[in-house]
Amino acid sequence: MKLIIAGPVAAGKSTAIRTISDIRPINTDVPTSDSVSILKPRMTVAMDYGELTLGDGRKLRLYGTPGQRRFDFMSKILCRGALGLVVLIDNRVKNPMAELDYYSALFSDLVDESAMVVGVTHRDQAPEPGLDRYEWRLQALHKPWPVFPVDPRNKSDVITLLDALITMLEHSRGLCGAVGRS
Repeated sequence: MKLIIAGPVAAGKSTAIRTISDIRPINTDVPTSDSVSILKPRMTVAMDYGELTLGDGRKLRLYGTPGQRRFDFMSKILCRGALGLVVLIDNRVKNPMAELDYYSALFSDLVDESAMVVGVTHRDQAPEPGLDRYEWRLQALHKPWPVFPVDPRNKSDVITLLDALITMLEHSRGLCGAVGRS
């Protein structure tokens, strides 16, 4: 089962995959040399990849997209064959609602046929906007996807996101086997 984890630079995509993967994650990180270097020393230029084995033996194949918009073409490639999407939004950015709008539009082909969950990161450093603002924004976009606070370093937080996504997919596609249940 192929799932995509997307979001802007420094939202926690690579960290979430490292946190949850049963295998040593594959990444395409390179040193940053532009304005991103203020946020982090390395950035993903193609993808991150990890796997998580479900309780029934099936594998989740987790693909993390690059966060810089100049690599959006990779996001479109990675989406092929994906069943669902996790979008991580860094609450510290100047306009997180614009990021939510952007990623909802970028992946609209995928989520119109599947499901999406939103994880809001770095709320410890920037508690506003609150989760209700994200929910209202998604309602206004006619995309009533669930929103969760998440620390991508915390395995249970990442499992909560994946479990919610898989539950939605199970409901819509008749799949079986949630993440946190082994």
